Amino acid sequence: MSATGANGANGSVQPTPLMKSYEADRDAKSTETVYTTSNGVPMPHPYMTQRAGVDGPLLLQDFHLIDLLSHFDRERIPERVVHAKGSGAHGIWECTDGLEDICMADMFKKGTKCPLTVRFSTVGRESGSSDLARDPRGFSVKFKTAEGNWDFVANNTPVFFLRDPAKFPHFIHTQKRDPATHLGGDDDSTAFWDYLSQNPESIHQVMILMGDRGIPKGWRFMHGYYGHTLKVVNKDGKWVYAQFHMISNQGTQNFTQEEAAQQSNDYGQKDLYEAIERGEYPSWTMKVQTMTVEQAEEAWEKKRVNVFDLTHIWPHAEYPLRTIGKFTLNENAKNYFAEVEQAAFNPSHMVPGIEPSADPVLQSRLFSYPDAHRHRIGANYQQLPVNQPVCPFAMGNFQRDGNMAFYNQGGRPNYLSSIDPIKFRDPAYSLNKVHGSFYGEAVAFLSELRPEDFNAPRNLWQKVFSDESKERFVEVVSGHMGKCTKEEVIKRQIAIFREVSPDLGERIEKKMGIKGYPGVEGMVFNGTHNGFGKKITANNMRDDTDVVFNNGAPAPRAHSK
Repeated sequence: MSATGANGANGSVQPTPLMKSYEADRDAKSTETVYTTSNGVPMPHPYMTQRAGVDGPLLLQDFHLIDLLSHFDRERIPERVVHAKGSGAHGIWECTDGLEDICMADMFKKGTKCPLTVRFSTVGRESGSSDLARDPRGFSVKFKTAEGNWDFVANNTPVFFLRDPAKFPHFIHTQKRDPATHLGGDDDSTAFWDYLSQNPESIHQVMILMGDRGIPKGWRFMHGYYGHTLKVVNKDGKWVYAQFHMISNQGTQNFTQEEAAQQSNDYGQKDLYEAIERGEYPSWTMKVQTMTVEQAEEAWEKKRVNVFDLTHIWPHAEYPLRTIGKFTLNENAKNYFAEVEQAAFNPSHMVPGIEPSADPVLQSRLFSYPDAHRHRIGANYQQLPVNQPVCPFAMGNFQRDGNMAFYNQGGRPNYLSSIDPIKFRDPAYSLNKVHGSFYGEAVAFLSELRPEDFNAPRNLWQKVFSDESKERFVEVVSGHMGKCTKEEVIKRQIAIFREVSPDLGERIEKKMGIKGYPGVEGMVFNGTHNGFGKKITANNMRDDTDVVFNNGAPAPRAHSK
């Protein structure tokens, strides 16, 4: 395609650029622009319309009006099903300490810097909801490294409500409005507690959510935890398991339920935006815990810590944190929609040196996140400026066309051509050695509730919560559970709290005025097998070859050859 433009100095016709600069458009002031239609035609006034006479109907030929209205009718893209309400900003990563001995990723070489975009969010609420809802927080960072984008897609809690990936859509449905009444959890908490009382592995996350850390004071004063176990690989192809943490350099601060109720729904957005505008740039230090394969097997056999279980943590005393570097947020978005709402974070965006583990919820997210982005934003969502990689080399592949294909790779072949061949780089390491030792038959897998699932929440209650924190926890739980309309659900949940601590169970029992069940042994759960005492299958399903009482922790055979 050719284009003609203004005459040059020598009278020759100069080509007109095919595309405008995103940065120039982003940074232009209104006084530097001319009002036009979407196809670039200047218009004398945005409010004028064409009519058939002063008192006649409008004319269909008035493209300006049709252009205005039709775009307005389409201004909303689908909100995120999860993490709909959030805030974001841009910043820079600096590797201060390095991780070269165990990870070959370029961003982990000491002194390396790269740009990044961050989005914080609540999880279950709607886009117009409060930033200060009692809810986990999303904590996503897009590192734009020289080797491609690494998306750190995390939460502000080290665990989550589930470890079976198929439970996720069902759990999130309990956070949404009731299909019949259209009421949310603030008015009717039955679905929420019904789910929790049938899936007791959620108890650690429940303890955090309903405790003093349940309402962070905006986005700046909370940590971020990847939660899932990853593999990091060094230049020799050797790998270890890793858990990444972002530690707030502002410290952590939280609101009580009463304090949060006095604040704006947009408290987090306002606090973050204004802090950056004042030059109070928030920062976080990245740290990592690691385990060798043998340590992971020992962690399960001797300590009942399952590195593939999203409801388990790695004790810091036994697996200490190692500092890697820090990131700082120093620039607000110029346009929220373009740079925050359209930002798309995807845990399957990994760079050489970072690989997924067999964590089943992570494996599920590797598919689910990019699938959601393709639906919400489009097949070419990674061409949007906020999502684009900034690699120092020209990128090429055989992906073409689809909605909004801004960069469609010119006239280059869209197949592996021998006439105009694309370049390839040698693999950074052998994927066969990092991932290739799995074997076995297909298994219909559902996890079971086990005694070790209560170790961490019990420590939280007995060793971390102060007396005042315990009182507030009981008040929050009983107040929220008081909006549950089914007494059976409350009795079941009290039994789960009793397994954390008899004292906790009794306190909630007294506060609710309802006698709960004595404990979980003998109970049938519809969402998990019960491994307490005589094993009971989930929902009383038939105990046959499709039932496996095993939570999928690393086994010695996983790395033997």
